[in-house]
Amino acid sequence: MNICVYCGSSAGTSEIIKRAAYQLGEELAKNGFGLVYGGANVGLMGAVADGSLSSGGQVYGVLPRELIKYEIVHKGLTELQITDSMHERKSEMEKKADAFVTLPGAVGTWEEFFEQLTWGQIGIHCKKVYLLNIDSYYDLLIAFIKKSFAMGFTQQATMDNLYICNDVSRVIQLLVEQRRKGGIKKNN
Repeated sequence: MNICVYCGSSAGTSEIIKRAAYQLGEELAKNGFGLVYGGANVGLMGAVADGSLSSGGQVYGVLPRELIKYEIVHKGLTELQITDSMHERKSEMEKKADAFVTLPGAVGTWEEFFEQLTWGQIGIHCKKVYLLNIDSYYDLLIAFIKKSFAMGFTQQATMDNLYICNDVSRVIQLLVEQRRKGGIKKNN
């Protein structure tokens, strides 16, 4: 089973978040999950890939051709897929994944997170979406999502598909539990 991780191409300033990204990669590998991610060797993306590879994990990178010129391609991956566009990249990542975990990041990460919530809501897939709120990074976003639900804009089914975790061990525990129960599924 493969877990898609969305996260920043920047490492940010929080050492707690950087360590958590590496730890997430390690724990995914130790628990038999493959990693699907954006294919870069920089920022949190590089940290999560390095963590998984250090523990013998299978790591699948998906990178749009236009980013190759920035020389950020991770060289140690199990497999690297080059796509013609960002849209194709996101589609390929979704196809390879059985669930999604979002670490801290910026607008690209947020867009990927919300896209998967949306795709689940409209039935494109039936995969779980995890928001990893390390170092309170997503506190305001979580409050906003809860407000949207309280005001009737976000559906109960979307809330039921979103798992908010404050540490790596909790998200791993939920992924393992879902796998055991058969709750991690491919596309409908």
